[in-house]
Amino acid sequence: MTTDIVWEIPAPLSTFDVRLDADTLTTVRQHGNPSGPRVVLSHGSGLAVDLYYPFWSLLAVDFDLMVYDLRNHGWNSVGAQRDHNIPTLIHDHDIILESIDREYGSKPTVGIFHSLTTLITLLSFSRLYSALVLFDPPLTRPGASQIELHDAAERAAALIRRRGQRFKKQEDFVEVLGIFPTFKRAAPGVHELMARTTLRQSASGEGYELRCPREYEAQLMDYGRSFFPLLDLELVACPTKIIGADPTLPHAYLPALDQQLASAMDYDFIPEATHFLQLEKPAECAAVTREFLKRQGLA
Repeated sequence: MTTDIVWEIPAPLSTFDVRLDADTLTTVRQHGNPSGPRVVLSHGSGLAVDLYYPFWSLLAVDFDLMVYDLRNHGWNSVGAQRDHNIPTLIHDHDIILESIDREYGSKPTVGIFHSLTTLITLLSFSRLYSALVLFDPPLTRPGASQIELHDAAERAAALIRRRGQRFKKQEDFVEVLGIFPTFKRAAPGVHELMARTTLRQSASGEGYELRCPREYEAQLMDYGRSFFPLLDLELVACPTKIIGADPTLPHAYLPALDQQLASAMDYDFIPEATHFLQLEKPAECAAVTREFLKRQGLA
């Protein structure tokens, strides 16, 4: 279903390329207020950081925003599938964070991440953050809930492999999103924004294809679940806010994070929002983020 709302992403204030390995670059884009506290943002698997613009645009007046896409996503070209794995993405994260400090100078830095990138950040060796805001990380209790998460990840990987990869028009992709349960709660204009940010024109010039190939996304889902049990919030060295999906809703992607585990940290959930909460309730997500950062003296 189409909408009159069109999300137009402004040109960055500046950009710079970070070399992740001999064959791979990613482009960091600066938006917002360069005088404000620094905020580094990235995205969930198969998506793109520009898709989160309805959320991060609400932080642009007060924060120096550094946004980037994971390898094989968004603005980036597609590299070797063998390198599309959690250890490589952790390595990339640390290089990107250090490169931002070298390029723009050191200052207090907040990391805001969702889903896959929360996992990467929590497993990272970097200690450069002054605070973290993590949207719906894959946190579950050991035992039955962990088994449930593994089973859900297996089902999700199978669904990803059956997903359409190519489309004649962006409008065809928007139409699919309109009937796909996972994105039925998306805010107005987000389906169209997703088409523009997660599809690229095919090399043949005929139609569009997913910027992150479905085989790559499914591979991360297959192997990423092995890293879920390694998440240990006691090792987090900075103030951390966890913002989860509404635990009363049936999960459409992965099980909701465990509230008992999350409540040991600073935890909130967004009512009537699923795993893709920043795409569904951007204003509410931004308000909770601001309130936390204000308490940390970072807003």
